[in-house]
Amino acid sequence: MGTYLAYDYPLLSAFWTMLWFFLWILWFILLFRIIWDIFRDDSLSGWGKAGWLLFVIILPFLGVLIYVIARGKSMGEREIKHARRKQDEFDSYIRETAGGGGGSHADELTRLSELRARGDITEEEFRRAKEKVLGGSGPAAAAGTGAAPHQ
Repeated sequence: MGTYLAYDYPLLSAFWTMLWFFLWILWFILLFRIIWDIFRDDSLSGWGKAGWLLFVIILPFLGVLIYVIARGKSMGEREIKHARRKQDEFDSYIRETAGGGGGSHADELTRLSELRARGDITEEEFRRAKEKVLGGSGPAAAAGTGAAPHQ
């Protein structure tokens, strides 16, 4: 029976079946991307989103074709804007994580004041560390002043 199936379904028919299957999957990908774009677009009102969504769902082929013609360029711009925003958020996270632990100048000065008030550092050590913090060397330089606790 297997040999008869090969004769009944030639290679060209297998090619056309695979092509239609590929186009069907491509169609669904495009449909879902457009629906995603409708929801992500901040410039559309709620009624506008509902109208486009109904149009795309009720008349899918015509709705998708008209949506791509009418809003295709802005669809690409929104995708680029979203990708840039995600990249900026990622870069900001990396900067915060890589620079973490140091704190701001105000935090460093507060910590130095507390050390001086407890008597862990002398007035001279406090003054030198404060100059380093305020002089632009940053909190890392102030932490590495070599100020030993005063006993």
